[in-house]
Amino acid sequence: MRVYLPCTLPALAKAVAAGEIGPAPLIGYAVTPSLTEWYASGDTEELEYVALTEAARASLRMLAADRADGVDAASRRVVIAAEVTDGAAIAGADLEERARVRLADSVPLAKVAAVHVDDLYAVPDIEAAIAALPASDEGDDDARFTVDGAEAHELMWYATQEIPDLLH
Repeated sequence: MRVYLPCTLPALAKAVAAGEIGPAPLIGYAVTPSLTEWYASGDTEELEYVALTEAARASLRMLAADRADGVDAASRRVVIAAEVTDGAAIAGADLEERARVRLADSVPLAKVAAVHVDDLYAVPDIEAAIAALPASDEGDDDARFTVDGAEAHELMWYATQEIPDLLH
C-alpha cells in the first residue's frame, strides 16, 4: 500500500540520518475505503493524488508548527511516498480526513518510493499560507483563500537517489 507521509526538509534530513521515518506512531494519508467510497468516480491514480494533497496540507501545518517553535525551515512542503504492508496503515472512523491513516511502526528509508517537494517558485505562496493559517482556522475567508492558494502549486517528484540533493 502506498502511504503519503507529511514532512519538512529538516525532518527529512533527520529521517535520512536515522535511516527511517519516525518515531512511530505516524500519521499518513492513503487510499482508504472511506476515501474510495467518498470519491466513487475516481481511479486509483486520482485517489492517490487526493491522498498526496491531504499530506501536503499536513506538511503546511508542520511548517507552521516549526515556525511557532522557532525552527527556521525552508518554506517548502514535503511529502514522502512510501510502500507499507496493507495491515501497517490503519484507517480509523474517529479520524477527520477520509484519507488519513495511522502507522504503528516507523518506516525504513528502504520503503520510500519517492519524495514530493515544492519548487522554489512556490516559496512566497507557501510563506503567505503559513502566515494565514491561524486566521483561516478562525474562519476568515480571505485567509482561507490564501491557504488554498498553496495548493495551486504542484509538488515536484524526486527519486530516492535525489534526496541528498534536496538537503543541500
